[in-house]
Amino acid sequence: MLAETSLSIWGWGSLVVVLFLVTFGPFAIFYFAFYILCFVGGCFVVTLLFGKTNSEKYLEQCEHSFLPPTSVGIFKCTEEMKCEARPIKIDRRLTGANIIDEPLQQVIQFSLRDYVQYWYYTLSDDESFLLEIRQALQNALIQFSTRSKEIDWQPYFTTRLVDDFATHLRVFRKAQQRITEKDDQMTAEDLVDTFFEVEVEMEKEVCRDLVCTSPKDEEGFLRDLCEVLLYLLLPPGDFQNKIMRYFVREILARGILLPLINQLSDPDYINQYVIWMIRDSNCNYEAFMNVLKLSDNAGELEAVRDKAGEELQYLRSLDTAGDDINTIKNQINSLLYVIKVCDSRIQRLQSGKEIDTVKLAANFGKLCTVPLDNILVDNVALQFFMDYMQQTGGQAHLFFWMTVEGYRVTAQQQLEVLLSRQRDGKHQTNQTKGLLRAAAVGIYEQYLSEKASPRVNIDDTLVAKLAETLNNEDPTPEIFDDIQRKVYELMLRNERFYPSFKQNALYVRMLAELDMLKDPSFRGSDDGEGESFNGSPTSSINLSLDDLSNVSSQDSAQLHACISDTGVCNDHGKTYALYAITVHRRNPTSEEIWKTYRRYSDFHDFHMRITEQFENLASILKLPGKKTFNNMDREFLEKRKKDLNAYLQLLLNPEMMKASPALAHCVYDFLENKAYSKGKGDFARKVPPLVQKTDSDPEHCRVAAQLDDNVDDNIPLRIMLLLMDEIFDLKERNQWLRRNIKNLLQQLIRATYGDTINRKIVDHVDWMTSPEQVADAVKRFRDAFWPNGILAETVPRRDKAIRMRTRVAGKTKLLEIMPDELRHIIGAETTRKGILRVFEMFQHTQLNKRMVYVFLEGFLETLFPQYKFLELFSKLHSRSEQMQRYKQRLQPTQAPSLQKR
Repeated sequence: MLAETSLSIWGWGSLVVVLFLVTFGPFAIFYFAFYILCFVGGCFVVTLLFGKTNSEKYLEQCEHSFLPPTSVGIFKCTEEMKCEARPIKIDRRLTGANIIDEPLQQVIQFSLRDYVQYWYYTLSDDESFLLEIRQALQNALIQFSTRSKEIDWQPYFTTRLVDDFATHLRVFRKAQQRITEKDDQMTAEDLVDTFFEVEVEMEKEVCRDLVCTSPKDEEGFLRDLCEVLLYLLLPPGDFQNKIMRYFVREILARGILLPLINQLSDPDYINQYVIWMIRDSNCNYEAFMNVLKLSDNAGELEAVRDKAGEELQYLRSLDTAGDDINTIKNQINSLLYVIKVCDSRIQRLQSGKEIDTVKLAANFGKLCTVPLDNILVDNVALQFFMDYMQQTGGQAHLFFWMTVEGYRVTAQQQLEVLLSRQRDGKHQTNQTKGLLRAAAVGIYEQYLSEKASPRVNIDDTLVAKLAETLNNEDPTPEIFDDIQRKVYELMLRNERFYPSFKQNALYVRMLAELDMLKDPSFRGSDDGEGESFNGSPTSSINLSLDDLSNVSSQDSAQLHACISDTGVCNDHGKTYALYAITVHRRNPTSEEIWKTYRRYSDFHDFHMRITEQFENLASILKLPGKKTFNNMDREFLEKRKKDLNAYLQLLLNPEMMKASPALAHCVYDFLENKAYSKGKGDFARKVPPLVQKTDSDPEHCRVAAQLDDNVDDNIPLRIMLLLMDEIFDLKERNQWLRRNIKNLLQQLIRATYGDTINRKIVDHVDWMTSPEQVADAVKRFRDAFWPNGILAETVPRRDKAIRMRTRVAGKTKLLEIMPDELRHIIGAETTRKGILRVFEMFQHTQLNKRMVYVFLEGFLETLFPQYKFLELFSKLHSRSEQMQRYKQRLQPTQAPSLQKR
């Protein structure tokens, strides 16, 4: 039964399917499924729409029942934002000076345009954010300007800045010395590491190695520093706005300060700037060859050699005839010599066999003889002879001779003043004679008495005769002449002194300082008879009364002189001005006329001599000031000619000659038709009876802390002493030389500026900080970073060969502008070493950065004295590895002292 039922169901079902397929076709089943799916989907959409409508009605009922009404301010704010932006008004006043504000506003505008606007406008068109940043920058500049006007910048520019530079140079010099003592070949990396080791030993609390050697730490330091400055300069509300503060900080740190510091620290930029500064000076062939022979950088030599090779090929390719061929042959020979010098120097550097020319000359060279007479009157030679006499225990003889010379000059001057006062009816005979007697007795007690230590060993008969004369007669300028001649003969003949000095290494060093090792211009006998170093007859300005008797016949002669013409001369590439002096000399029986030619340096040397011998002239005679740059302009030469003429007329005034009778011989010697002999004899002889040595140790302290000269009231003298001490390493020399240099600088300043030097320096500082100069500096900064209003592209690094040749040109220029007077004071070799040391210091980027940061720190400490910037910088530099190692080295030495306590 069930089977039949099941069969019938399948049967009917099959029939339905067959009929369906026959009626609707084979695809009907798919249509049927599609209709069912559409029906289900339609039901779902209807249900969703019905639920959404009911839900909105329910939420609307809940909002009116439980939530407060919407604020009207939201709609107003929305409407305000939809309105068009109003024009923004900017107050362009910053410093109170329009000439400064205009370029400053351009710098702000360019900074925002190139560092913010180019990306900000891709995010928003709203100008309010840019306005806030601009306003923040302007507020900072206004506060900075206000603060800077309240500061007295004179101490910073005249003391702090020079002290920082001199201390930087001292650290560099000691780093060089430390590497040399280790007998290691100095590399740039070793020098930088040693430099910062010396810095931490000197500064004690600060070392800037990380800031100067790590770009990441440098950027972090500048960010921290800018954030501190913004805290001090911005209003509190603006500073609390972190987004704006960070933007301004990044603009200052990475957009302005970092590129500026990188440019100022670039050695190639510094070398180009040095060449530009002294562009009016012609390169000297001798200075150029000295640079090549002294160079210890193979890159410099290779660059010069390659360039000379290129020029050589070009000259050989020329097709010339006639007179031009001789000129080209000379040029080819010069280039071949340059190439030969470079090759030999490169081979010597690569082999490591560096030759000390002083030792070589001492062992194998044939040395020229410098007479003792010339040594005693030459400033450079005398210091070496003094060092030798101190080594041999004969310094008492030399100091006695020098002291007697000074006594003779002083006695002559005092007696001349006494005679003039007596003619005027003034009587001070006893006082003057008492002073001379006290001075003479002091010399006797110091060098000749039984109590003298050390004592000058001389014939007892002469000493007894001198003692009797001092007791019974008035002292005269010639009272010590007999004993002085004996002392001179002793120094000249005794094997311990002058003869042995000529065999000593100090004598060779003296010849090197006098530039007499390679090309001695002088031959003479041991008797002191001969020519001076420049080939002119030796003459001393410090004449005794016996010497003056030889020129008594000149007293009645009338001397007139005037500068008739001036011109520019070029001698071996060295350009200088020459003045033609027409001299008339009238005697009762004859008249003479001649012309003599003098340089400004001759006038300057002559002025130094007579003002040292006749001190009363220093306040009367004023020599025209010296000019370092652009001193060959025709207008300037004519003005100097007029001033020098006035100087000569005042000097030749009859009343002037009567007041100082010995002056006539000095003037006549200067105006004679012969080569002028420079020597500053009086300067070299005026020394105190005892030469005291300082007890201070300047090895591990700043330069200003060791200024032991009593010159606190003379700013320029203090500056020059600081610089000369460190540049030429004069503290290592005897104190006699330093004292003489101080006297010379005083004379130079007095002759150049008179008694108003401090006032002139104050005026110069005021001029440097004037609105015009500040505006000019801002314009130069703007034009350097945005030439023609467009952000300057990064300048590609110049080719190494070009940079090396620039270094050689810079060194040559610096050596060329060094005045001859400086070489006469401290020596040619010391001058060259000092100048080249300064130049070498600027050839290291890390060390240049250190100097820039030191200047920046000093500037901020001066600008904000009420804030503890010194402690701040100590904390910012506290992560220095050199500082940590230094503190670790100090701990073992501090532990025992703590245990004792």
